[in-house]
Amino acid sequence: MVQSNQFLETEQIGKLMKKYAIPCIISLLVGALYNIVDQIFIANASYLGSYGNAANTVVFPLTVVALAIAVMVGDGSCAFVSICLGKGEMAHAKKSVGNAVVMIIAGSLLLTVVYLFFQTQIIAMFGGTVNEETFYYSREYFFYISLGIPLYMFGQSMNPVIRADGNPQFAMASTLIGAVANILLDPVFIFVCKWGMKGAAIATVIGQIITAILAIWYILHMKTIRPLPNDFKIDGKICGQTLILGITSFLSQISLVAAMAAINNMLRKYGAIDETFGQAQYAQIPMAVVGIVMKFFQIVISIVVGMAAGCIPIVGYNIGANHKLRVKELFTKLLFAEALVGAAAFVLVEIFPKQLISIFGAANESNYYTEFAIKAFRIYLCMIIMACVNKACFIFLQAMGKAVASTVLSMIREVVFGVGFAVLLPIFWGLNGVLFSMPLSDILTFIAAVILIYHTYKELNTKGAKIK
Repeated sequence: MVQSNQFLETEQIGKLMKKYAIPCIISLLVGALYNIVDQIFIANASYLGSYGNAANTVVFPLTVVALAIAVMVGDGSCAFVSICLGKGEMAHAKKSVGNAVVMIIAGSLLLTVVYLFFQTQIIAMFGGTVNEETFYYSREYFFYISLGIPLYMFGQSMNPVIRADGNPQFAMASTLIGAVANILLDPVFIFVCKWGMKGAAIATVIGQIITAILAIWYILHMKTIRPLPNDFKIDGKICGQTLILGITSFLSQISLVAAMAAINNMLRKYGAIDETFGQAQYAQIPMAVVGIVMKFFQIVISIVVGMAAGCIPIVGYNIGANHKLRVKELFTKLLFAEALVGAAAFVLVEIFPKQLISIFGAANESNYYTEFAIKAFRIYLCMIIMACVNKACFIFLQAMGKAVASTVLSMIREVVFGVGFAVLLPIFWGLNGVLFSMPLSDILTFIAAVILIYHTYKELNTKGAKIK
């Protein structure tokens, strides 16, 4: 049976990368911009300032939890569908899409209930009690963001599924339209209506509604793998295979949450005993600053992950069709491109940190804010090239069906190193220890990634047996 996606095994690798990776990059960048745009407008509103910035940093990990579940279902289904299409197993591909829809709806509603019932405890867990103003703004922002969680998760999870159907352009457009709405509404609600954190959150939710509606429309009009009513009936085996293939995406996001919780609490703990940031009027600065640094890192990682995730349908199809040398060529091009992105980001954080900070309202803050922000950018992201290569390796192995290797490497980076060093290093170096936890984690992970990359190349260097 000839599938409409057969071009994935015949078209030039470079052309396929452009066709799939660029829309995916834009989709992820736009998705990241929801929170980042909120923070930019919040930071430049004089009545919110660094308190609003800190509140945004507190709530950000909680949106990542939602994203983690969404990408586990979406990326897992995308990988599974692509492998099935490469093997000519259309029935299983349709079943995966139908089951993905059911899983994400159930998961998103459950998460929303948890957030609404335990919002105070959750905010405190992520450092929101650093001072009274930050706690107040965090609760306001978190409440409205929680209401939009089901819409956010549905849109994000269906995005890779739409790419697997062979329409990365629509996946990009649906996310872009929602984000543009958010960007247009943010200044209206924050500066004109003076709704503060509530206004930023409502603008975000409206954008998410638009993206979710477009995703629903597409699922009902899919061109290759449109599911039938029976495909929405839960199949334990299909769900299991989908979630296994998506577990790396989940862990890479959820472990980031664990690391951010550790970092936020270490910033609060060691900031309280710092000579400058121990003063009440400056207590929120370390958390606000590190939140900004992580937002810049999220932009870079959105590009990196977009390049790699955009290749999932290409990798999966060619693995299913047993074209291993094409997969090797793709891996080589991807690693090189990811390293270039990291190099460009390195230049920005080391040479232009002050300009990056100014985007987030530094003009309204004290010199302590600016000085700590410059140091944070230069130290925290000094190994960003390695971080980019590491992320590409995680996702590519996942796309090949190597869920165990990908998951282990991701867990080592984010949990063992990311959380461990964030807790351990501040004992010896205070706030500086928090900043050095990131580059040290990336160096050690890179060593492990190089070993896996070497063995993957050896395995792909044949035309014969299928990859298990």
